[in-house]
Amino acid sequence: FAGIDDPVVKMANTYFKFKQFTVHQEGSAMKVCTDACIQGAFTATYIRNSLPGVQEILDIGTGTGLLSLMLAQQCSARIDAVELDETAAAQAAENFVASPWSGRLRMIREDVRSFSPAGRYPFIITNPPFYENDLKSSDHQRNAAMHATTLDFEALLAAVRRLLTEDGQFSVMLEHKGFQRFRQLAEAGGFTLRVLLEVHPSVGREAFRSVGVFGGEGALTTEQLVIHDQHQQYTPEFISLLKPYYLYL
Repeated sequence: FAGIDDPVVKMANTYFKFKQFTVHQEGSAMKVCTDACIQGAFTATYIRNSLPGVQEILDIGTGTGLLSLMLAQQCSARIDAVELDETAAAQAAENFVASPWSGRLRMIREDVRSFSPAGRYPFIITNPPFYENDLKSSDHQRNAAMHATTLDFEALLAAVRRLLTEDGQFSVMLEHKGFQRFRQLAEAGGFTLRVLLEVHPSVGREAFRSVGVFGGEGALTTEQLVIHDQHQQYTPEFISLLKPYYLYL
């Protein structure tokens, strides 16, 4: 479900223009897409409303830098973005420098499994590879981005556990089926699902993406977001969520 094909925000394939920043993406295997934008906007809103005091955020596997840029627009935290792929990391760094928040965004080209910052982070966001055992394409860079070829769910959770403060929280987005497995692993490791957003492509269709915020003990809040109504127009809820970012909304 690619945002780059969205008629409301369609741009040249090499870049994607938002209201306050532009994401150049020719160097990244994973382009700007609607579901990633939903995670970024939903998480930014959650931090602004529920965790306004957060001063440091880590973005694991930043790709183009999209999620870091979306969070930077709505909160004042300093954001470190880690990316293993050399080309994608260079692209994200350029996007950060060109943004209004360049002083709060830091690109770190490193494997998160060996990343050793001076301190831990109170909030982490990640849009990890979706598929662990599915068939892969011939595009090795895209495989690494879409499939858990270098960082499976267990390794990701181990990194999050090592890098998150004791009372910290983290946001993750996965396809619906993969999220169920990830949730089981996270809860077995001591994390609690605090907020769940189930994303439906249109009215009457099943959820195809899940965004979860995990942390310590607490009651679970579940929300639903439908992207398109029965006339294939954006729903009011989708417009409200993405209006701070998307052009022409």
